[in-house]
Amino acid sequence: MHRRIIAPGALAAASLMLAIPASAASYSPGAPGIGDPYYPAYGNGGYDVSHYDLRLQYQPATDELAGTATILAKTTQDLSRFNLDFLLDVSEIRVNGAKATFATSGQHELEITPKTPLPRGTPITVVVRYSGVPSTKSAYGFTTWHRTPDGAVAADEPESAWWWFPSNDHPSDKATYDVSVAVPNGTQAISNGTLQSTSSQLGWTRYNWRQNKPQATYLATLALGRFDITTSTSDGGVPVINAYSKDLGDNDGSARASVERTGEIVDWLSGYFGPYPFSSAGGYVPNTTTGYALETQTRVYYSQRQFANGANTSVVVHELAHQWYGDDVSLKGWKDIWINEGFARYAQWLWSEHEGEGTAQQLADYVYASHPADDTFWTVAPGDPGPEDQFALAVYDRGALAIQALRNEVGDEAFFAILKGWPKEHAYGNASVADFRAYAEQVSGKSLSALFDTWLFQPTKPAAPAARSASIARASSDAAPVQPKSWKKIAATNDVH
Repeated sequence: MHRRIIAPGALAAASLMLAIPASAASYSPGAPGIGDPYYPAYGNGGYDVSHYDLRLQYQPATDELAGTATILAKTTQDLSRFNLDFLLDVSEIRVNGAKATFATSGQHELEITPKTPLPRGTPITVVVRYSGVPSTKSAYGFTTWHRTPDGAVAADEPESAWWWFPSNDHPSDKATYDVSVAVPNGTQAISNGTLQSTSSQLGWTRYNWRQNKPQATYLATLALGRFDITTSTSDGGVPVINAYSKDLGDNDGSARASVERTGEIVDWLSGYFGPYPFSSAGGYVPNTTTGYALETQTRVYYSQRQFANGANTSVVVHELAHQWYGDDVSLKGWKDIWINEGFARYAQWLWSEHEGEGTAQQLADYVYASHPADDTFWTVAPGDPGPEDQFALAVYDRGALAIQALRNEVGDEAFFAILKGWPKEHAYGNASVADFRAYAEQVSGKSLSALFDTWLFQPTKPAAPAARSASIARASSDAAPVQPKSWKKIAATNDVH
């Protein structure tokens, strides 16, 4: 007979296994990315955020930012660990009141291990204390924190949060926000939503902003500096808050002549897209050297370069159209960018028609005729352009062509019902190109798979018969395209988001 000898360590391990509930084996780290193929490391798995409370202090002279972020979320799996996307220096993290351990990894990952594992469906409160100089931080070789002569601005796409608050940085995890910022007297802090209150003490002024509707992380913005702030209310009752850097120089007048029409344009867009979906509207023009504009929710970021050649309301139309198409209804994944940019561009075409500077059809004809079949313009598929071409011109112009083709296919009554119904159908949520096609088919009663495939996915210029059926081909192959009067103003916005 042979006796089996069990080592004491093995016996202890076996006893421990018996003591641990079988369910403990299900606890695992949340994924370091949310699963977007365009940006695999962006966002995180294992939880869903409902609210960000950011309490910050900023010193413009040194670009020092200190803050406490309180993040309310709920776990979506049994979590042993989870990540946030962030770049600044962290001093302490607590999860549900208890100190957590943390480490950094990758380009922008903050790995958090709570004191005890978190079962699926658990409400969690994550408190992160941090500080740093955002302008000294970079990821993937770039920064989205833009220093100005009197402060700084956080505004970029598809990322900007890492430089100023820890987050689950992907549009599919939207949340509400409270942003409270203390700055030296004479400096202002501007963010999204409505200004709830201000208070001053010992040489510092604190600004308290609230965004009470769900907002994607890349749409959160922060502007710190010396601004001239204007307020008004549109005829439709929408409060408008605009801000202009006090050192815009020669661009000051043209910037104001454009952005001060925000209330008028919001009311006009409401006629096409339905009621304005947020508590306020507006924009700000800081003294930055960037060339783009961005649809930061309720408080659009404009580069002063957008107005270097004079007023341009077309860029204001583009960014305000995003408040419905991109902000209210956000993309499910970054491949769905056409729903943002194609419709914002098409809004510019509708504005051109409103201003008597060329109809949407004339603009469509001009775009189609301006790009020969061998132009690489046609090799980009707006319905899934790939990360390298996410903001390519084709996503905007070919994307708008697809919308005009849809309009001609279903007729104006169904088309404008789709335009207005879509933001209501997916209000404050996320949706994909496939979702939009299904909705357009539902409203129009037509099968649209061939049309969407032709205009959004095929890497070739649509053939003349297909183009003619959508009324987009030139009347004659020999006719020179006629440039609509609005074209240069629209083309001047090609660098916007």
